[in-house]
Amino acid sequence: MARYGMLIDTQKCIGCYTCVTACQRQNSLPATVQLIRFEERERGTYPNANYEMVPLQCMHCDDAPCQAVCPTGATYTNSDGVVAIDQGRCIGCKYCMAACPYQVRVCNEETGVVDKCRFCTVSANDGTVMCSCVEACLTGARMFGDLDDPESDISKAIVERGAKPIAGDLTEAKIFYVR
Repeated sequence: MARYGMLIDTQKCIGCYTCVTACQRQNSLPATVQLIRFEERERGTYPNANYEMVPLQCMHCDDAPCQAVCPTGATYTNSDGVVAIDQGRCIGCKYCMAACPYQVRVCNEETGVVDKCRFCTVSANDGTVMCSCVEACLTGARMFGDLDDPESDISKAIVERGAKPIAGDLTEAKIFYVR
C-alpha cells in the first residue's frame, strides 16, 4: 500500500488561491468552507525582507492528535495513511478542531460536520492518484505521491530540496515544505 503525502514549495507559491477554488469545486464545498488557508509570513530583515505565501491544510499526521480525541471514531486513518472523516459519524463536537496543532479543521455550518483536506481525487488526465489542488496549481508549487516509494518523484524531491514539515517534529506530518 502507498503512504500518500504532499510537498509544497513556498518559493513557487504566488498566493493565487487556485488550489482553494479547485478544492472547493472538487469537494462541492460552500464558499464559506476552505480546506486550504494561506498565511503570509515575512522572511528576512530590512532591507532584505520579503513575504512568502504559506498554504496550510491538514497535514495527515501519522500520529494525528485529532484522531486521538474523536469520541465517535469519525476521524480515522485509512490504509493509504490518509486521515479521513466519516461524516456520518461526526457529531460536530469540534474536539478535533481544538486538538489540531495546525488549526486546519473547519466546521461546515450548513451540515454541522467538521471537515478537512481529503487528498481528494484521481487525476482527470491519466487516472493516476492526484489531488485537485496539485493539478490546479499554476506554478507547480505542489507535488503529491507515495512517501514510502524511494523512487517516487515526491520522495526524490523531498531529499533533493531539503523539504521538511512546517512545524518540525510537532507531529509526524505527511506534508513537506520547501522554504
